[in-house]
Amino acid sequence: MTAICHINDIPEHQARGFDIDGKKLLVAKKNGELYVYLNSCPHTGINLDWQPDDFMSFDNRFLQCATHGALFQISDGYCIAGPCQGQGLKPVPFELVDGRLFLL
Repeated sequence: MTAICHINDIPEHQARGFDIDGKKLLVAKKNGELYVYLNSCPHTGINLDWQPDDFMSFDNRFLQCATHGALFQISDGYCIAGPCQGQGLKPVPFELVDGRLFLL
């Protein structure tokens, strides 16, 4: 298993990007829960963040693609607005052990 970060490294209603073994990921936190997705917009396959770790909508309620403005629910990666509406971010399996996030 590969360690990514500690649960406290991700602020509430925020997300951070990680490049692990050539795989670009984003880790988001909502209501104390972590969610891990590939950092890849279903519309074009580009990274969601144009600036490092800039994944959130203006109101911090959704993950947002910086290129086309698509909005994704944090809890399931489902796209609710934008050119990929109805599609979703690809979840990445992980496990929390003693507050540390590990990829499976």
